[in-house]
Amino acid sequence: MNVTPVPPQLTVKAIILGIILAAILAGANAYIGLFAGLTVSASIPAAVISMAILKLFKNSNILENNIVQTAASAGESVAAGVIFTLPALILLGYWNVFDYWWVSAIAGLGGLLGVLFTIPLRRSLIVEQQLSYPEGKATAEVLKVGDDPTGGIKFLLIAGIVGAIIKFCSTGLNVLVGIAQTARYVGSSTIAYAGINLSPALISVGFIVGLNIAVLVFLGGAISWYIAIPVFSSFFLENSPDLLALYESGRSAEDLAFDIWTSQIRYLGVGAMVVGGIWALISMRGSLVDGIKSGLTQYKSEASAVIHHTDHDTPMNFVMIGIAVFIIPLFFLYQSIVGNIGISLAMTIIMVIAGFLFSSVAGYMAGLVGSSNNPISGITIATILFASLILLAMMGSDSPIGAPAAIMIGAVVCCAAAIAGDNMQDLKAGYIVGATPWKQQVMQGVGVISAVLVMAPILNLLVQAYGIGPQSAEFPNSLLAPQATLMASVAQGVFEGGLPWTMIVIGGAIGIAIIISDEILKSKGSNFRMPVLAVAVGIYLPLELSSAILVGGLVAHFASRVHAKRGVDGEKSMRHGMLLAAGLITGEALIGIFMAIPIVLTENADVFSLSEYLQIGGGLGVLILGGVCIWLYKVASADNQT
Repeated sequence: MNVTPVPPQLTVKAIILGIILAAILAGANAYIGLFAGLTVSASIPAAVISMAILKLFKNSNILENNIVQTAASAGESVAAGVIFTLPALILLGYWNVFDYWWVSAIAGLGGLLGVLFTIPLRRSLIVEQQLSYPEGKATAEVLKVGDDPTGGIKFLLIAGIVGAIIKFCSTGLNVLVGIAQTARYVGSSTIAYAGINLSPALISVGFIVGLNIAVLVFLGGAISWYIAIPVFSSFFLENSPDLLALYESGRSAEDLAFDIWTSQIRYLGVGAMVVGGIWALISMRGSLVDGIKSGLTQYKSEASAVIHHTDHDTPMNFVMIGIAVFIIPLFFLYQSIVGNIGISLAMTIIMVIAGFLFSSVAGYMAGLVGSSNNPISGITIATILFASLILLAMMGSDSPIGAPAAIMIGAVVCCAAAIAGDNMQDLKAGYIVGATPWKQQVMQGVGVISAVLVMAPILNLLVQAYGIGPQSAEFPNSLLAPQATLMASVAQGVFEGGLPWTMIVIGGAIGIAIIISDEILKSKGSNFRMPVLAVAVGIYLPLELSSAILVGGLVAHFASRVHAKRGVDGEKSMRHGMLLAAGLITGEALIGIFMAIPIVLTENADVFSLSEYLQIGGGLGVLILGGVCIWLYKVASADNQT
């Protein structure tokens, strides 16, 4: 019997290209995540870039391309885990800079644990339960059809240049207004606010996540800005002396709206996220147990059976040894922080349990809603809140390291969960195209390490050039880092008091209502679903960001409707639209990083600024954004069926 030889996968050129793309996409996603509070999957852009480059070599194949995108997407996921958590240590004043070795240890160990935690789940979730993993399926289709890589790379490159130019004019030259917004007092103190960020990257984020998620993110923003803030400013301002004093001092409606949102309303998102994280764990409990059993059964059978290369995972004994090896340095890492063996052991135990459970949740949820829509924020907030309460009982409220210690636990869990969801998407793509699982799992580890090596320098550049957290006179273009800001507030609030528990409880009730609504939609077989974490993200994002994301979702929706009217699926055009959107994101993010270098070297945030000579109002910015939307729509709705 003839056996078809397996094409080479872990080739030198594939590994080198994977390492380079992992580092580049990690930096780009770090920027866009700090700016917008959302990250997007890098698998498809990485696959297209890989195909275009590997075509230059005499011999290349689909499995090599799959290996490259596996490593590259790991870089994006590491960035998400890092930027959602570690900037909180800067905001808490525990760190002044992102220490290279600390960031590398936390992100690297967390990411590698995420790879290991999900290996036992692959067979159950991908092979037996056949979960969708939408981004994994889309990536596999791109790999299979080749997607005309030269055409695909054209969209990426042109969009990258356009995104970079617009960003440079806005943040570098300061000649374009970046936000169009207005606010007014209605009556005595009721605040009415409207705004949109004029960033093409945010439009692109909305396009990639689609209308369903974009609507839910905007719904969360509407709950905060159109309901909660007006209600609070009308009826509860007198109960908050600090906010009342700001209002009586003549604070503008716009500034007071942000003050109310920052100190009160965004905590609705905390409650909704905690409920969402717990619900995700409850809803997949059966699949989690089945996955572990399936992985152990597969391990027992490997010793006595010949298994096909497409079913060959990393051996379970290697997985268990790897987990044990990585946990030990984490214990000593925590010990160096708190200096107490008992507390360090408790931190390690919390991290291991939460890391495994929530990595499993992330791996499962990625199969339902995709890794870009995964509830990483919710499960991390739940971890930090739970860890903070336990550490509070052990360390007391006067501990100066209590809040940072909780963030350290959450950071490892967040990195593990982020990688877990991405790992399962990549394994789904590999399952479809016939890859060898253990080789992909190894390459995930390579991608993690590649991204980790560049994270600290990139973050230091960004924090020195733009600042992180609320905007100020010193940093008018500060990166908001919404997740990290919220996590810092939660951890600090537990130890120092002052958490608005009423808002958190109300947010939890909102989360329960959304879950009930989603279950009703599920029972009716509706295509529109309501994952609670998408709404929660919108609650703690400024409305200007949510508005732009909604516009991007609408562009994707109307483009897909054009194809539906033609009676074709329009898959190729929509994929080109996705590549265009990915290029806009990458171009804006990379120019933001590159601009940071001269800003830091000159210690002058306005080193490129021409605002003294030229300042264009928001009208032109709106027109430019409209032009980007039209361009994106035309590419995504083009007739490519002939």
